[in-house]
Amino acid sequence: MQRTYMAKKEDAGTTFRREWYVLDATDQPLGRLASKLALVLQGKHKATYTPHFDVGDYVVVVNADKVKLTGKKWDQKMHYRHSGYIGHLKVTPYRRLVERHPELPIRLAVRRMLPKNKLGRRMLRKLKIYPGSEHPHQAQTPSALTL
Repeated sequence: MQRTYMAKKEDAGTTFRREWYVLDATDQPLGRLASKLALVLQGKHKATYTPHFDVGDYVVVVNADKVKLTGKKWDQKMHYRHSGYIGHLKVTPYRRLVERHPELPIRLAVRRMLPKNKLGRRMLRKLKIYPGSEHPHQAQTPSALTL
């Protein structure tokens, strides 16, 4: 009888390795980009995927300020944040959000696709987002990731 593989903490350096990928977000639709990133961060693209253990890879996203939103989402899609006080809801259209924080729409979309627990927060730390084409992770020799 063949048993299903389950990753353990002891296997972290031997059985599975964490790869580094670089992805260019230029003209990529935000939702499709985020779903691909969430898949790689969780490790679902690997045969060693284990739901209760983080076996995902690192992803470096460059040109985050050139991500594409379809239709009228630039002006109609809103980012909401609340201070906790009555009447202090802040509403920002995505056009202004990308001008101020170009990495935030991608980070929020990916975060909402990951598990809502400690494991999901650990997976999100492996996502590195940069607005330009330069990133400080050349030493890890990331390979190109395509959608």
